[in-house]
Parts: sequence; C-alpha cells; structure tokens
Amino acid sequence: MKITHFFIVLLALSLSASSCKDDEMPDPEVPELEVPVVYDFENVSYSGQQSRLAQFGEMKDYIGTSKTQGTALDADRLSAMYANAPGAEYSHEYVKDLRSKTFPGVREDFDNLLIALAADSQSEVPGTEGTAGVIESNDGAKSYLVSAKGMDSAQVFEKSLMGACLYYQATSVYLGDDRMNVDNETITPGEGTDMEHHWDEAFGYFGVPTDFPTNTAGIVFWGNYADKREAVLGNSQTLMDALLKGRAAISADRLDLRDEAIAEVRREWELISVTSALHYLNTGLTRFDDMALRSHDLSEAIGFIYSLQFNEAKRIDNEQVTELLTLIAGSDDFAEMNLYQTTPQNLQSAKNKLAVWYSLEARADEF
Repeated sequence: MKITHFFIVLLALSLSASSCKDDEMPDPEVPELEVPVVYDFENVSYSGQQSRLAQFGEMKDYIGTSKTQGTALDADRLSAMYANAPGAEYSHEYVKDLRSKTFPGVREDFDNLLIALAADSQSEVPGTEGTAGVIESNDGAKSYLVSAKGMDSAQVFEKSLMGACLYYQATSVYLGDDRMNVDNETITPGEGTDMEHHWDEAFGYFGVPTDFPTNTAGIVFWGNYADKREAVLGNSQTLMDALLKGRAAISADRLDLRDEAIAEVRREWELISVTSALHYLNTGLTRFDDMALRSHDLSEAIGFIYSLQFNEAKRIDNEQVTELLTLIAGSDDFAEMNLYQTTPQNLQSAKNKLAVWYSLEARADEF
C-alpha cells in the first residue's frame, strides 16, 4: 500500500507540474503591425476630398477680395460656390460640393452668413460700430471687412466651415461606426476595400501631402494649422502616425489597432482646434486696442471654438462651446455676435475655461 500511495502522489505531482508548464506557455505571437513612414498604400483614392479642398480654396480667395474697400461680393455666386451650382464660376469643373458635406443642422447658418458677408461688402464707407465696412489696423498695414458688429465674417466662415464640413466628415463620418463597420475583404482596384477607402477619405480632409510633416508643401486648411501649432503643440507627427497606423491596421485586419488609431486621430485633431483658438485669444487680448486686429483674431478664435462641436468624441459638450462663444462675442448665433462690445475680462475668462477643460493651463500663454 505504501508503494502504491507513493506512485499515486508522484503521478499527481507530475501532472500538476505539466499543467503549470502548459498554463505558462505564451500564446502564439501576434505579428507586429508594419506601418509605413509615409501614406503610401496600395489602392488609395481621396480625389473627392482633394476636390472639395480646392473648391474651398477658391471660395476663400474670392471672399478675400472683400478686404479692399469698394470690392463687392456677389451673393448669388457665393451661394453657388458653396453648393457647386450654376454661377459658381470656378476655375475648374468640379463634381463635388461643400454644402452637402456640411453638418446638416447648420447648413442654413452658413447660407445666411454668406448672404450677410456679401451685403456687408457693398458698403462704400469705412466700418465703424453700427456700420459694416473695411477697417484698417492702427498702423495701416492690414485691412479687413467687418460687419456692423465688428465680426470678420470671412474668418468666421472659413474656420467654422473647416469644422462643420472637413473636421466633421473626417472625425465623425468617415471614422464613425457607419463607415468603419463595412466590408474589408472585397478590393476595388484603385480604392481598396470599402473600409480602406473610407479611411483614405478621412485622411484626405486633413489637407497634407503623404509625407507630412517632413514635407509641408501644399498644406491647406487643417494641415496648415497643424503646422502653425507645431512649434508649441508638437503633435503633427503623432497625428500623422495615427493616420498611418489606422490604415495599416485595416489592411492587416487588426481592427483593435484601427480603433486605437481612431481615438488617437480624434484626440490629436481636436487639439489643433483647441490650441488654435487659444492662440487667437492670446493675440486678441494682446492687440485688443486695435479694432481691425481684434476683429480678425477673435473671429478666428470663434471659428475654431465653433468647430469643436463636430467631433463625436470631443472632450467638451455643446453647452460648453456655447458658453465660450457667448463669453467672447455675446452670443453663439453668427448674426448676433458682437466684437465691439466684448471685454478683455470676458476673453480671459473664455481662455481660462478652454485651457482648464483641456488640461492646458500651464501652456495656455505659449500658443
């Protein structure tokens, strides 16, 4: 009996040891994701986004002519440019448009802003409080068309549409569930799978070359402001790396890494808008006594803060966006905003709140 008992114990110990070794054996290693250093993948197409950026650029240039006193804008042409309708007079024949890609709930706000901008440009007298017109900076070096309430509507339109159209489409539409939960097996030559193509279209709205930030040639809109903030924020490479990682992850069918990249893209892109708003609040405070420069700076700040609404993963809510816009301009309604009546105290309060909400208190003055 003793011998039998001994062997039973020995067998149990042996089985136990064997079981422990099996438990400790690692799972087969998952291959590391190979991520290129430039946006150079097979079957990439985002020509629609490039078309819209080009249209936006032509709109910006046309609106910019209103900075010269007596240069009136055509309201019908502006509306046609926004919707790519007859009368747009674009330099190229485009098949895409900006209006249909703007967040649905605010399209009429932009229609009305363009109408107001054209009306203001008809003024033949310099702008003063209560009267729209062109105003000059104190040194005469800069001139801007402002509304009767001191808004540089050209800047409000540009920066706000960057958010409501380009940023919204990239972060909330193309990186959203509806466009990401699609086929990732069937390859369309020149476009890749549906999922790959949607990711490429999100990248296209960033407005950068495939080897950004090493190469900054031809950067526009969000790409331009990523570069402007780079010296202090330093996140251009981080954002580009996330865009590269997400596309590579989709091609490798690593949807866990794709989802990580989506969160990274949304976070880093949001910071470009936040820090650009902080920058223009800083310059608006510094140049507060120069109405032309105040109007220009704060109108840009308004546009970047307004843009924060359109990232579905944003860190603040729409009520906080409204609070900031109201502090700066007395209202969150473009038609009611007034930069003649704002105060340095209100601007500082808006700056402080924005910095606290994004944990940037220690760096807010640097932007």
